[in-house]
Amino acid sequence: QVQLVESGGGLVQPKESLRLSCSVSHNITRFYAFGWYRQAPGTERLLVARISSDAGTKYSDSVKGRFTIATDIAKNTVSLQMNNLRTEDTAVYYCVVTDYGRTDYWGQGTQVTVSS
Repeated sequence: QVQLVESGGGLVQPKESLRLSCSVSHNITRFYAFGWYRQAPGTERLLVARISSDAGTKYSDSVKGRFTIATDIAKNTVSLQMNNLRTEDTAVYYCVVTDYGRTDYWGQGTQVTVSS
């Protein structure tokens, strides 16, 4: 069974940076796409960043130019570098990987709080 464990969340001030990491229990070369979503209280879960073998990389407009998604095959990880954080980035961040059968696997989420 595929398991994902996110880490790196925490409390930061506006304009600071955080790097989220998602450790995948299987060799990530078996997956087709990788992504990060976030969910703030009372809202739906929304795409933040996604990378796939056919569609390349895309970001939500709200994070474009500030966040960077990357994969590390050697470490079987998916990361999200978040720079110049804003209060509106506060949310639980979820990692998701998709296999070639188009099945999604989700992590348990990590809290990111941006507050002065």
